[in-house]
Amino acid sequence: MTRLSSSPVTEGRPPHHGLGPRAAAVLVFGSSAAVLVVEIVSLRLLAPYLGLTLETSTMVIGIALTAIALGSWLGGRIADQVDPRRLIGPSLGISGAVVALTPAVLRTTAEWAPAMLLLIASLTILVPGALLSAVTPVVTKLRLSSLAETGTVVGRLSGVGTVGAIAGTVLTGFVLVSRLPVSGILIGLGSLLVIGSALVEWRTRGWSSAPVLTLVVVAGGLATTVAPGGCDAETRYHCAQVVADPERESGRTLVLDGVRHSYVDLDDPTFLKFTYVRAIASVTDAAFPEGEPLVAHHLGGGGLTLPRYLAATRPGTRSLVSEIDDGVVRVDRDRLGLRSVSGVRVRAEDGRLGLRRLDTGSRDLVIGDAFGGVSVPWHLTTMEAMTDVRRVLNEDGLYIANLIDHGALAFARAEAATLGAVFEHVALVGDPSDIGPDTTATAEGGNLVVLASDRPVDLRAAQEGLDARRTGWKIATGDDLTAWIGDAQLLTDDYAPVDQLLQPSRTRGKP
Repeated sequence: MTRLSSSPVTEGRPPHHGLGPRAAAVLVFGSSAAVLVVEIVSLRLLAPYLGLTLETSTMVIGIALTAIALGSWLGGRIADQVDPRRLIGPSLGISGAVVALTPAVLRTTAEWAPAMLLLIASLTILVPGALLSAVTPVVTKLRLSSLAETGTVVGRLSGVGTVGAIAGTVLTGFVLVSRLPVSGILIGLGSLLVIGSALVEWRTRGWSSAPVLTLVVVAGGLATTVAPGGCDAETRYHCAQVVADPERESGRTLVLDGVRHSYVDLDDPTFLKFTYVRAIASVTDAAFPEGEPLVAHHLGGGGLTLPRYLAATRPGTRSLVSEIDDGVVRVDRDRLGLRSVSGVRVRAEDGRLGLRRLDTGSRDLVIGDAFGGVSVPWHLTTMEAMTDVRRVLNEDGLYIANLIDHGALAFARAEAATLGAVFEHVALVGDPSDIGPDTTATAEGGNLVVLASDRPVDLRAAQEGLDARRTGWKIATGDDLTAWIGDAQLLTDDYAPVDQLLQPSRTRGKP
């Protein structure tokens, strides 16, 4: 009676094709980690052009998951038809080349062919993601020598791949992004993948295509240095640039992700260029006695224009700033003269968490200016957040916020409605074409300023200040504001569809 063997190993061929368990684990761990690094870094790379919004995040995650599914399926199918040893090296090497070229390709596309950006971005995530995800089934095929150990091998490598993905996520979010520019992360990852490809090829086949792929990686690095979209500093959240004002020697503009975020006059902090900043200053001047020092809290820092203004016009004012991006704070210190400003203290922290740290009734003024042209921190817009703002204000305290919206201004209306549910007095300041009683069809959008308090503010004096600063803006309150808000929904921590309320045209405010 013939005894049937359960081993599929061909006679004369060594099991595992020279791929030991440690090498297999390293390949699966590394390739899975690389997929997550590419996914997270792609979000940051695309933020200046598409915004760091729910839609952008959903798109990138969806493409990454598609790549993982496609790569796993095709990798397993091809490994059953082709010698698996021929697949690992090319998968790693081609992935490395694509990853290294990604910064230059995306930035050049965004500059010269923006209509193609989504397609190119999808491919730069899909191609390396699929090739790297194919490594796991290919390695699994190489490690299987007996049907009796199928469950053990598949389960072990699947677990190793998951741990690798976790490691890639944690390493990128907590270490790489805070220490390296986005382009450096991708070029470095591409280099590691090409090196891994060379080692695998040498180990399994005795030759390597690494020289050609290395040239591609080097080309990617060189192309990145001359590609459009260069930054003075790549921070945790932004591509930051400081641009000198050609018409004013001491003027500087802080540009974050291609959007003019703040204007600072290094010699004269009372010079306010952006219209919405002049509006906030006018309301503040009207709400408090002239020259009276204040205790202020700022949600969002940017170039710290308003803290500088308060320090100059109200000596003795103490301003505490919650700025989530410590890289922006470094730019303020190194390029925008923050070290010489007295009474201003900055914490690198999330604004919502910063509010929780403040004592009840400890602030005269809270200014919300954390809104960027393509990104809105929704958790600073809700009733719960506004209730916390009201908590930290004293009985005469005032909350002023810069809002950015376009089109039908659905988000701005919802935010005004939300403030009206928390504070006794609410007013809106903006261009007459945006805040009139029937502006749905005529609103251009951009910046608006909303103020809220539990005591009345001298709006006549505020309007005089707006006129004196030549803003062209008007104030809406009472029945006019109620009509403007209409049936806008309230924003809560449980339901705040801010990204959906904002119009697709959100790319710039009107400074």
